[in-house]
Amino acid sequence: MIAVPSAYRLLCMSTIKHGSSTTSRVPSFTTLLCISVLLRVALIKYSEWHDARSTVKYTDVDYRVFSDAAKSVYAPLEGAFAQGPWGSAFSIGDPYTRETYRYTPLLAFLVTPNHWLHPSFGKYLFAACDILNGFLIHRLLLSKILPRIYDTPKPELATVFSAAHLLNPLVFSISTRGSAESILATFVLGTLYTAMDGRWDWAAVMLGLSVHWKIYPFIYGVACVSVLSNAPTSASLPAQILSMFNWRSARFFGISVMSFLSLGAGCYLIWGYPFLYETYLYHLHRLDHRHNFSPFFYLIYLTYPDPARGIEAVSLWRAVLRSPLISFFPQMILTVLQGLLFARKIKDLPFAWLAQTIVFVVFNKVCTSQYFLWYTLFLPLVLPTLSATSGRQLFWLALWIGSQALWLGEAYQLEFLGGEVFRGVWARGLVYVGSHTWVLGQLIEGYNG
Repeated sequence: MIAVPSAYRLLCMSTIKHGSSTTSRVPSFTTLLCISVLLRVALIKYSEWHDARSTVKYTDVDYRVFSDAAKSVYAPLEGAFAQGPWGSAFSIGDPYTRETYRYTPLLAFLVTPNHWLHPSFGKYLFAACDILNGFLIHRLLLSKILPRIYDTPKPELATVFSAAHLLNPLVFSISTRGSAESILATFVLGTLYTAMDGRWDWAAVMLGLSVHWKIYPFIYGVACVSVLSNAPTSASLPAQILSMFNWRSARFFGISVMSFLSLGAGCYLIWGYPFLYETYLYHLHRLDHRHNFSPFFYLIYLTYPDPARGIEAVSLWRAVLRSPLISFFPQMILTVLQGLLFARKIKDLPFAWLAQTIVFVVFNKVCTSQYFLWYTLFLPLVLPTLSATSGRQLFWLALWIGSQALWLGEAYQLEFLGGEVFRGVWARGLVYVGSHTWVLGQLIEGYNG
């Protein structure tokens, strides 16, 4: 057993002991689930009321994109059919006729009930995935994480840490506004759950599904293969890499790739090249010059092609600076190293995935608040394994929030007041990178897995 972290001691202050019995002030997990469901239903109902009365919508613009794409699948206009051989044979609609829809067509298919059942069906679906994710987090805490720390079951602590997801304002606001991130989170948690349960074939299938849905979860495959290498904790990095070439790793890699390719092949046969381009290829050369947390945004902004000039001759240096590879290589090197360094045993997977995702998000060429969901998903699973005083943890949280608030204040000047503050936004983006990287370093130092 490892030493009980101070965070646990703080949480246990909500438990009052009377002789041999223990009376907890923490509500049951069932109560937490009911509160979480009611909260999300209330917000979805509010979004319908608010959107009908205000020009500034509660609903995210992405939800309208999903819904329009779903309509294109469900009731395609004449000639707007899927371009694959199976699509034309069965007269299936093409979601990519909706401009800016750049997701798997399966998402559009899932929200087609928006047009024959209820316009908010998609929001309810995303909110339901939120609840399912909270359930998976609770099961992982009870069955895999807390038993390594305590000799006796601690269901009240599992409930408290699950609440860090279910009652997280960032989580429930984004899903009820109509973002589909919670579906991907379900696939990722499903991958983690089956991996930590030792069902590696199913974990590989789930990883392939996750990567089909959105590309970035492929980074978790590095950590999984590292665990399957069975390298000793004391093994050097080169020795660990060499040990990864074994039958178990090859089997995991092969199944996950086949899962990904099978889904992709099915979608390609129905929707053809538009699926391949919009879902995957577009993101490889995408240049997004809009302001965002990324330190690369200002570089992209300065080198962004000017449509007024038409086709312009570009110098080699400018072409290099404009290339997505300028951000991709450092991002991938750091992300892979995190997976190799911290995933030595199955128990290390939640922390390794957290570290990998933080690095991936911080150094991505585009980063918005929505991307923070990708790594905050793992925090309830990692918090129990951190040894740090409550003061230090609060300082980490304050720095994490403060750096974002600093950036948002300057971004408001640019977005709503039209101020010439691009350099200010970029400088604050560097502060964001520095502070979030420092917090990651503190998490690594405090990890006591």
